[in-house]
Amino acid sequence: MIHTRLRRFVALASGALLVAGLAFASPASASSLASTQAPTPLVVNARWGGHATFDRIVIDLQGYAPTVTVTPVAQLRYDGSGQPVPLAGKHFLEIRLNPAAAHDDAGESVYRGPRLQKIYLGKLKGLAMTGDYEGYVTFGAAFDTLPYYRAYSLHSPERFVVDIAH
Repeated sequence: MIHTRLRRFVALASGALLVAGLAFASPASASSLASTQAPTPLVVNARWGGHATFDRIVIDLQGYAPTVTVTPVAQLRYDGSGQPVPLAGKHFLEIRLNPAAAHDDAGESVYRGPRLQKIYLGKLKGLAMTGDYEGYVTFGAAFDTLPYYRAYSLHSPERFVVDIAH
């Protein structure tokens, strides 16, 4: 009798563990994931300004501040096509935001800033939006001399800033 009860208990416990394991291993439905994720941040503008000791690039956002990388590159290229960006300069920075978009869910652009702009500041010589592609929004900045910069996010309203020392 005890042996039968033990077998029954082991079978029930094994079944419960199997069901619990399957519940944890099964993927969440797309609708439950969509309801818990914040909407993709939107890039709505880019602007710049010259100051006594530095030039500044500001990228305005709607939503939260995404991850941003600022990387020196040998040449600026448009995302997707790989075509060179026609900005004059000897040194370039690529500013890449992810996840981010410069368009809404209907595919309409929400970005109101410059696409390609020559700039005549102490260090900053040009700014271009180089991509809005697969969750990445990318900008390129051009300089005649090697840029020494500091990059950071500011809040209320959300924006990303790159300061370039003179």
